Amino acid sequence: MAATRYDPKTAEPRQQARWAAADAFSTPTQGTGKPKYYVLEMFPYPSGNIHMGHARNYVMGDVVARSKRAQGFDVLHPMGWDAFGLPAENAAIERGIHPGDWTWSNIATMRDQLKLLGLSLDWSREFATCDPAYYGKQQAWFLELFKRGLVYRKEAVVNWDPIDNTVLANEQVVDGRGWRSGAVVEKRTLSQWFLRITDYADDLIEGLKELEGRWPDKVRLMQENWIGKSQGATVWWPIDQAPEFLPTSDAGQPNHARDPIEVYTTRPDTLFGASFLALAPDHPLTKAIAEHRPDVAAFIKACAQTGTSEADIEKAEKLGVDLGLRVRHPLDPERTVGVWAANFVLSTYGSGAIFGCPAHDQRDFEFATKYGLPIMPVVKPDGAGDDFGVTDEAYTGPGTIFRSGFLDGLDVNAAKAEAIARLEAQDQGKGATLYRLRDWGVSRQRYWGCPIPIVHCPKCGAVPAADLPVELPKDVTFDTPGNPLDRHPTWKHVKCPSCGTDATRETDTLDTFVDSSWYFARFTDPTASEPISPNAADHWLPVDQYIGGVEHAVLHLLYARFISRALSDAGLMTVREPFAGLFTQGMVVHETYRRADGAWVEPTDVELTNDAGKRSARQLSTGEALTIGDIEKMSKSKKNVVAPQEIVDTYGVDAGRLFVLSDSPPERDVQWTPGGVEGASRFVQRVWAEVDGYDPAFAGEAEANAALVRETHKAIKAVSEGITGFRFNSAIAKLYAFVATIRDSAKAGGEAKREALKALLGLVAPFTPHLAEEGWTRLGEEGMILDAPWPVYDPALAADDEVTLPIQVNGKRRGEIRVARGLAPAEVEAIVMADPEVQSRLEGQTVRKIVVVKDRIVNLVVG
Repeated sequence: MAATRYDPKTAEPRQQARWAAADAFSTPTQGTGKPKYYVLEMFPYPSGNIHMGHARNYVMGDVVARSKRAQGFDVLHPMGWDAFGLPAENAAIERGIHPGDWTWSNIATMRDQLKLLGLSLDWSREFATCDPAYYGKQQAWFLELFKRGLVYRKEAVVNWDPIDNTVLANEQVVDGRGWRSGAVVEKRTLSQWFLRITDYADDLIEGLKELEGRWPDKVRLMQENWIGKSQGATVWWPIDQAPEFLPTSDAGQPNHARDPIEVYTTRPDTLFGASFLALAPDHPLTKAIAEHRPDVAAFIKACAQTGTSEADIEKAEKLGVDLGLRVRHPLDPERTVGVWAANFVLSTYGSGAIFGCPAHDQRDFEFATKYGLPIMPVVKPDGAGDDFGVTDEAYTGPGTIFRSGFLDGLDVNAAKAEAIARLEAQDQGKGATLYRLRDWGVSRQRYWGCPIPIVHCPKCGAVPAADLPVELPKDVTFDTPGNPLDRHPTWKHVKCPSCGTDATRETDTLDTFVDSSWYFARFTDPTASEPISPNAADHWLPVDQYIGGVEHAVLHLLYARFISRALSDAGLMTVREPFAGLFTQGMVVHETYRRADGAWVEPTDVELTNDAGKRSARQLSTGEALTIGDIEKMSKSKKNVVAPQEIVDTYGVDAGRLFVLSDSPPERDVQWTPGGVEGASRFVQRVWAEVDGYDPAFAGEAEANAALVRETHKAIKAVSEGITGFRFNSAIAKLYAFVATIRDSAKAGGEAKREALKALLGLVAPFTPHLAEEGWTRLGEEGMILDAPWPVYDPALAADDEVTLPIQVNGKRRGEIRVARGLAPAEVEAIVMADPEVQSRLEGQTVRKIVVVKDRIVNLVVG
């Protein structure tokens, strides 16, 4: 009897209804006594719709969750929404709706779309960060950190958008303009709230060592570089000549005409190569001179209209202005160098001043070349003479110090130590450790965020708010630029919780990175009266497997690691390292299609043709010819997205799940193609055909049955290892091969065939769970495959009967042979010497020795 065709349109809703009726994915807060496993994908921002690019992230987590459940773990696999942020305010402005209405509507839409994917999520733990039930608990621990001195307020230089009237993160400044308004961004000094992440700099670096092997090396390195611990020296450069207008005796003020300029450097070995000092545009001395020099004031203003990120500064042309003063060299007081203001010096790094050694720093080289400043090499490569010079670029490699007095002849590291010792002996400087990491500025001048729970009292200063949560008022408008909380008629006016005096609330809200810095801990018990349930957190944390995009490798992950440490020290949780395992997945990419007027066109409105190898596209709705563009990350702005509903309607969700994991390693991008998902759909049908066509009355032949048993155990081993090692594409490739083996085992039957099919369904269940459930029922098995144990293999049966041995001739690979595993060296030698390919390689040569490494390699020494 011919097998029936599998119908995902009826099967998938049926199985999802079974799971829902059984409340299959709800996990007790304290588990059931089994070993625990916490798998978590970085929770989404509710932008309105998901596409298969998003889906890949969640399907990966689902594969892990389902396989761990089958392996006997209590699995925690929750979902929530990172729901605050500026996009909601932009939507409110553009659509005339409240940010909350827009956000909650999007959450409802995206929740339905995620449920289409058949994910094993515990929806009973769902929360959104914009819910007062969540952010009120966040306010509670924020105040605890405030009491402990980890939260403080100070004036800081920020990116200010003069149209949107808000602070912008460096990432929101594009070519010197606000990412949304397009206004030229200004640098302003504002009072901002900060978290003392720098107190934990060394601990955060040290903790990265614990994560070796479980986190990608590149992510650990990115975090270490972001923290940027460096050993160097603080050096004092005495002012030798100063303009007459600089203040010299203001009581309590810097004596700019006399005080030395403090410089931090990681290269004290190159001090004798100094040709200038450069100050940040907002350095106090630069600003003091600007009061009397219009050209310096204009330079400061120009620098204020560029981004403050290091990436922006690195890309910008190196510009400066001579400040008209000179300083004495700290190790060679007979020499003086000029002092400039430069656009590439950051006031937030060190003291906001650097010394320029153009011969050994490319940035300094470009600056000196532009302004005709001396370039004096003081480090020469090994083997170079004293006439060594630089012409086109700085020399930054190792070598020997020269032209540097008492440092001559030392290598770079020895010279650093000797220079620091001499600076300290002469009271011209001292050894110092510096960090690139700055304290975390968390103030945002916007409405749609967690209110900072502080009250400003004219008598008491900053006072913790008394009643939490401090909720956002709903009656706000966005018809005027700026933060609606500032102009609300009543919300910000309160009594001081300490003395009862008229006071005002803080109107800044928290950076959304704060919201996501602890959500994983709240998931362990989202109904707890305290911010984090100690018992639940102790049971479930750390997260065993965290999955998300590499774009969050630094900030989100670093902030979460910091907050975990801060909350641990505050007694709110015990785990300091929140994510034991991390996987950063690639994206799903798709071709882009564009009309002549530049408008993007969705793939569903595109017809592709291929005429003699030349591809072309036209728009179905208009017939217009389209330009086929680059293959890019799925993006709503470029309309190259594929929605889950499209896949469900055409192929079934299991086919879509299978394809996003099968086409490339999970850490790499995968290109979405109709042919790819069609191929996955055909595989689903092949699996069903084997299950549906199983004849329990056919006993099979003994030899064929034994062979199928061996192949079954090999498949279990290979797929299990593929899932554990996050080689999902390799696991799926083995499943394809295993289905082909079952299909070709026509003479196998009986229990061997049934066990092979049960193993197949168990192995495919994490990838195509609906198909697996349908097949389980079709085989007559009881219950759901969801509750069945993971297939187990016998190592002896799973071992390959043959191995491939590479053949080397004098150490170079010249071929390979396939032999029985464990074959004696003498027999291997005989097979090698009889191989025609080997014989052709040996023509005219004498074999002097044959080395056989059992089951590994064969090496022939010839002469």
